[in-house]
Amino acid sequence: MSQFGSRARAFFDRAFPERQIYHRSGGTVRYVSLSPGKQALLALSAVGLAGWCVYATANTLLEGPQATASNAEVERERAKYDRWLNESRAQAAAAQALLEERTRQFDRATQDFESRHEVLRSLLEYAGGNGVQLAATRPIERDGARIIMAASIDEAEPRQSRAVTAEPYQVQTVGFRARTERLESDQERTLSELEDSVVEQSETVRGVLRLTGVSMTSLTGGEEEVGGPLVPQDFVAYLRDSGLNPAFAERVAQVAARVTEARRLSDVANATPLAPPVAVDYRETSGYGGRVDPFTGRPAFHSGLDLAAFERAPVVATSPGTVVYAGTRSGYGYTVEIDHGHGFKTRYAHLRDIQVRTGERVAIGQRVGSMGSTGRSTATHLHYEVWFRGRAVDPVNFLRAGRHVHEQG
Repeated sequence: MSQFGSRARAFFDRAFPERQIYHRSGGTVRYVSLSPGKQALLALSAVGLAGWCVYATANTLLEGPQATASNAEVERERAKYDRWLNESRAQAAAAQALLEERTRQFDRATQDFESRHEVLRSLLEYAGGNGVQLAATRPIERDGARIIMAASIDEAEPRQSRAVTAEPYQVQTVGFRARTERLESDQERTLSELEDSVVEQSETVRGVLRLTGVSMTSLTGGEEEVGGPLVPQDFVAYLRDSGLNPAFAERVAQVAARVTEARRLSDVANATPLAPPVAVDYRETSGYGGRVDPFTGRPAFHSGLDLAAFERAPVVATSPGTVVYAGTRSGYGYTVEIDHGHGFKTRYAHLRDIQVRTGERVAIGQRVGSMGSTGRSTATHLHYEVWFRGRAVDPVNFLRAGRHVHEQG
């Protein structure tokens, strides 16, 4: 070990002998003495600095391509992120636009269903309670919204089947479109049910009116000739200006025309004298038409129907109307005449007393007098006449029609 140390010491002394550096300036000589230790420290520092320079240069030369590749990857990732961000913004904008469009569609559909529902509600009110309820749920209550209905029967086309055939409503298809289709189907079913109801009612009334023997053309003539319910004239204009689907508006107008027809027929039927004119059991003693006159014994025309019961039997109005005559008529004795509207009048003759006054409004079944034998009469009975547009018609047909109504009712 000492030998190795001796050799190392000898090598150090040879490599770094003590040196002196002389410096002459202005005639003055100075020197700096460098000890072996200082020389070794300077040499070590020089070697370290050279090594660091070599390392830094090598490191720079070796890591350049890797840094370039890393920067390229960063740029690619940044570009990918930018594309994703732009696509996300585009999707968000598209989703917002779709949401706004769906909202507008929903608002339009809601407004449309409000209008349709209000039309249906008012149509049912106009129909006067046919027992048909609205099938669609009312979206929004409008303050004071009321449609004045008006539709001429001339607008109605020959009726066709309106039965709604739809697939069963599937729970899986619940959504905006499915709900609107469901509501439209319900509203169409409401119209169909209402139309079927009023058409059935109209056919029933027609059947009864035909039993009277009076021409249906005469009974259902123009409003100016036969009167009837007041029908406002702005419903068609309302439908045109309401913004409803034209097909739905036309459908409603057709059903409204059916309703108007049913109301007109119902009003005619209410004015038709169908009830019996005697409020107790009675018997027919002489019919309408040709017969042998009981006073002259000659053939004569009998313009009414003779009904017999007991003296003072209640004689009643056979339909609502207004008393147009209450007094004595030649040959008829005490007589009451009632105008029922729509061309109908009735006459009650040979009364024992009169219990109404001219101009008085009477209801069906209201007592107008008592059975008697005044005037040209052979015994206690009621002479009952029915007139239509100034012509006497057979009362038996009206009584038969009235019994049919009673049996059906």
